[in-house]
Amino acid sequence: MATQGANRLDDIRSRRQETREGDVTIIREPGRTIIRGDDDRVIIRRDETQRFRDLGLDTRSERRGEETVTVYDRPDGTQIVTVTDAEGRLIRRSRRERDGGEFVIIDNVRRDGPQARFAEEVVELPPPPLRIPRERYIVDAERADERLIYETITAPPVAPVPRRYTLDEVRYSPDLRAHMRSVDIDTINFDSGSWTVTPDQAGRLRVIADAVRQAVERAPNEVFLVEGHTDAVGSDVDNLSLSDRRAQSVAEILTRDFGIPAENLTTQGYGEQYLKIQTQGDSRENRRVTLRRITPLLTGQNQQ
Repeated sequence: MATQGANRLDDIRSRRQETREGDVTIIREPGRTIIRGDDDRVIIRRDETQRFRDLGLDTRSERRGEETVTVYDRPDGTQIVTVTDAEGRLIRRSRRERDGGEFVIIDNVRRDGPQARFAEEVVELPPPPLRIPRERYIVDAERADERLIYETITAPPVAPVPRRYTLDEVRYSPDLRAHMRSVDIDTINFDSGSWTVTPDQAGRLRVIADAVRQAVERAPNEVFLVEGHTDAVGSDVDNLSLSDRRAQSVAEILTRDFGIPAENLTTQGYGEQYLKIQTQGDSRENRRVTLRRITPLLTGQNQQ
C-alpha cells in the first residue's frame, strides 16, 4: 500500500509546473494549485466542483464571463449552485428550492475586492479562552461515542466571533478556526505517501457520519470543514498535496458511503503545519483528518 501511494505521488510530482506571478510562486499540479508567498507562507487550492464530479453526481456547468456556474440536481428536486472563478476558486454555493427561492450556504466573496493577495485573507485574533477540558475541545474519535462527537460538531464557538468571515479566511486563519471545537478522526490512518482510505477503515467513519447526518437534518445549511494533515517527512509542497487529497478522500466517503450531502462539506489540506505529535520523523498519528463545524464563522453567529 505504501509503495502504491508513493508511485501516485511521484506521478503528481512529475506533472507539476512552476511559474512566478507577481510576488508569489504558483505551482500547478493535476487538480490542485499551490501558492507560495515571499514570506514562505504556502497554501493549496482546488476546483471546488471536482469533488461533485468525482462522486458521479448529476452536474452541469456553464461559463458566464470570468465565472463558471455549476448546478447539481438533487434527487429531491432542489439544486445546488456553485459559482467558481477562472481558477476554480469557490465564490458562492447556494441551494435553490423547487419554488425558486435560493439560500446561500457558503459566501466566499472577498471583502476587499477580487484581486486580494491570499496573505491578506489570514485573520489574526487573540487565542480564545478555553473553559472546557482540552480533551473535549479536540476530541479523539477513537475514544468518543456518537453523543460526544455530535455535541462537539454542533457546539457554539468557544469565544465570540467578531464578524462574518469568508471561507478562505476560515481556511487560512488558525486563530479563527480555533474558535470551534473539532474531532480528530484518528480511526483513519494513512500509509506514508498515500491518500487512500482502505475499505476496512472507511467503515470506521460511520459514527462520524451519523453525527454529521443528525446535525444536517437539524440545520440543512451547516458547513463542515474536513482538514487533511501529514507528518513532517518530505517537502512542504508534497505534504500539502497529500493532505488536501486525504481530506477529499474522507469527504467523498462521507457522501458516497453514508449519504452526507456534498454541499455541506468542504475540504482543506494543511500539510505538516499542525502536527499532533511533535516529531520531525515518520508518525502515523500525524497522518490524519480532522472535522470541524464552521457555520458560525461563515455567518458570524455565536450561538448554536
